[in-house]
Amino acid sequence: MSGVENSVAGHVVIVTGGSKGVGRGIALHLARNGATLVITARRSEALEAMAAELEAIGTPHLATTLN
Repeated sequence: MSGVENSVAGHVVIVTGGSKGVGRGIALHLARNGATLVITARRSEALEAMAAELEAIGTPHLATTLN
């Protein structure tokens, strides 16, 4: 794949289970690489904490509970 970048910068990425564990790690990695995030989780407390962390690093995001 000559000349093709594999970048998430400028893309919107949905991460389910994005408030804890592997999903949280993936969301933070994507955020650090310029993605806009939609994160979902079942528990609002952990989701709110993750949303605050994304806000603190300046990542555009939408966080919503989803079961």
